Amino acid sequence: MEPDVDRLPPLNAIRAFEVAARAGSFTLAASELGVSSAAVSQQIRNLETWFGKQLFVRTGNRITLTDAGHAIYPQTARALGDIAAIGQRMLEGGLRTRLVVSVPFSLAELWLAPRLAALLEAFPHMAIDVRAEDDPVDLTRQGVDLRISYGDYHYPGLRMVRLVHDDLLPVCAPEFWHRHGNGDTGLVDLHESLFIHTNWGPNYASHPTWADWFAASGGNRSPDPSHGRRVGLSSLAIASARLGLGIALGQRIMAQADLDVGRLIALSSVSVRLGHPYCAFMPPAKADRAGVAALVGLLVKTAPTT
Repeated sequence: MEPDVDRLPPLNAIRAFEVAARAGSFTLAASELGVSSAAVSQQIRNLETWFGKQLFVRTGNRITLTDAGHAIYPQTARALGDIAAIGQRMLEGGLRTRLVVSVPFSLAELWLAPRLAALLEAFPHMAIDVRAEDDPVDLTRQGVDLRISYGDYHYPGLRMVRLVHDDLLPVCAPEFWHRHGNGDTGLVDLHESLFIHTNWGPNYASHPTWADWFAASGGNRSPDPSHGRRVGLSSLAIASARLGLGIALGQRIMAQADLDVGRLIALSSVSVRLGHPYCAFMPPAKADRAGVAALVGLLVKTAPTT
């Protein structure tokens, strides 16, 4: 029997579908929802029966969205975000002065924090909750107003604003270069132990390396990370360079404040771009709020030009 178009689809099943589509797994969806994998699978079957469409292709323990699933996912995510926003407004009596911002670990201190300080000049009574965490983030369930993410592909159901496509350039402390540098060819001749390498982690493959930078500068050197200093955050690479521990291939948006006051110096005008831009993602119901819109505008306005 075909569903009555005036009836709503089962909301629990819609919720299970949205989480499973975002997580890419019934098991992960079950963990997030606090139910069993079998319960999630049953909810999806109920929804597929209701629509008369197959929403996922199941291959062993893997699931992928069908064309029908792709067609309804963005609107489903937006609708759940709108419902969550309504509940939040009602619980808070229609007043919201708290801004919840989710950001990757590396961006929190060196890039985001100074801009939040500028935001508070315009909104001095705003409460701000900054959460440093990796993707993916459930903005609806966690009450997040704004997620800053590397890449434009994590949250297809949300409003997106491109913030900055960052680049990397060699930086170090002036005192370090005074001790170890020797003119224009210094980077070519430096011992491998003096290079700082950022280990971006297993989820990333598009981040440039020192070999990429040397290629962009017309050379063919490839410093071996096992012989140098390695760090697990791009912000830590900047901090290590500032402390005189070596030369970092540092992100411009994180190094700019130190470059401006001379705590770091750029050793070349040659830079290499990251594989993807940083983007802001917002539930549509929250995107036009004054604090959210002001912060996004500030992040775009203060992004360096390369």
